Amino acid sequence: MASTIVNMPLNVGTIKGLDCLSHGKFNANVLPIRPSISSLPHRHMFVVKASTNDGPIKKLGMSDAECEAAVVAGNIPEAPPVPPIPASPAGTPVVTSVDIKRRPRRNRRSPVLRSAFQETSLSPANFVYPLFIHEGEEDTPIGAMPGCYRLGWRHGLVEEVAKARDVGVNSIVLFPKVPDALKSPTGDEAYNDNGLVPRTIRLLKDKYPDLIIYTDVALDPYSSDGHDGIVREDGVIMNDETVHQLCKQAVSQARAGADVVSPSDMMDGRVGAIRSALDAEGFQHVSIMSYTAKYASSFYGPFREALDSNPRFGDKKTYQMNPANYREALIELRADESEGADILLVKPGLPYLDVVRLLRDNSPLPIAAYQVSGEYSMIKAGGVLKMIDEQKVMLESLMCLRRAGADIILTYFALQAARCLCGEK
Repeated sequence: MASTIVNMPLNVGTIKGLDCLSHGKFNANVLPIRPSISSLPHRHMFVVKASTNDGPIKKLGMSDAECEAAVVAGNIPEAPPVPPIPASPAGTPVVTSVDIKRRPRRNRRSPVLRSAFQETSLSPANFVYPLFIHEGEEDTPIGAMPGCYRLGWRHGLVEEVAKARDVGVNSIVLFPKVPDALKSPTGDEAYNDNGLVPRTIRLLKDKYPDLIIYTDVALDPYSSDGHDGIVREDGVIMNDETVHQLCKQAVSQARAGADVVSPSDMMDGRVGAIRSALDAEGFQHVSIMSYTAKYASSFYGPFREALDSNPRFGDKKTYQMNPANYREALIELRADESEGADILLVKPGLPYLDVVRLLRDNSPLPIAAYQVSGEYSMIKAGGVLKMIDEQKVMLESLMCLRRAGADIILTYFALQAARCLCGEK
């Protein structure tokens, strides 16, 4: 914006505290002013009204004292006029203003105010990116999860991690697709130090030493029965025997370089047993993220397709929580806290916001929420069918999990959401 300044004679009387003669650049009888386009007011003004041309307003070349003296003398610089009140549409009723002292809309009236008063934030640092891996070299699309793949552990995985790191996602969790020939009723492959997960951890840590790697501790990917624990012949999931296997699995993962082991099995007492096993092997620095409130949910279907880990019979209701239960989550919370868990997780996420808030209000530990495969696939399907705006719903759903109290979110949207937050298309 630019301004045009003209010189006009102006008679200025004596100004208290200002010796005009001592300021060589200040002429009491000539001050640079510009008349307004309309008739001049009673008291002459400096007009600083910007012209329609772009560019900075030209300075007058006056000192602070000179500017102040001019204002005291009545030569007030002109500013833009008060904007007119916007017109209402025709037919708007004329009413007396309602006497409302508290109007919450005042704090929502502009993007700047809304941003300033926003209570919850969302950033790539809040995301943990779940990644499926397999022994092959090619990346295999997962039909029920558009945009997700079983990644070749030596190639596609490394490339996907690099993409995530480029937009600030530096935490991942690994889920293996294990060859059927390596599965067994006791899931022994879970603690093979040269198995798919330990090899992958070593590869990633060699390439990205500061990458935070979470691992899944459970037997279902390694079990020929598809359950999270050892199955007795009568169909009962054996608790303590399973915990024994999980301890060996967690130690194997820690030995490979895992930062956080994450028991998702829901066996009783497994957090304390894993903590003791890790400490006994010198892995006191390795954290435990416990699946504290993992529900026997119908939202896991696409995930089980990705890993081919559906139970061969029955369901998981004898160890995962009943979706109808709320207070029971407090029992699991207190057990996990007392046994040494470092992070408490709720799974699924969005349908269980009340449970996320319950854990947040009752524990000082970090809270994680898992936006599971069914949640992801529904948003993707709605976007493809143009029933919803995929990007907006994706970001809103993640913000809701944060608002409910989640410090971190495990989400298949991690890369896509981080790109949106970073301004990428």
